[in-house]
Amino acid sequence: MMQQFILTMDDLLVNDRPINRVIIAWLEDVTQAEVVGRSQEWITTKNFLIQRMQGLQAVGESSLTIELVELDL
Repeated sequence: MMQQFILTMDDLLVNDRPINRVIIAWLEDVTQAEVVGRSQEWITTKNFLIQRMQGLQAVGESSLTIELVELDL
């Protein structure tokens, strides 16, 4: 199923440079199990973003929104 992921990050520090807000949105064809796994990892892993994004040193607030995309075929 096609899902839209929207990652919003506020008050970032990237390579010693402060950034107010970054929003990244993407579409991905994933299974329900993959969505659940990704959601659980997001919730339970400390420093989830910092561990995965090169140069990212700190994030004030962040949210991950996952929405089902209905395709008209």
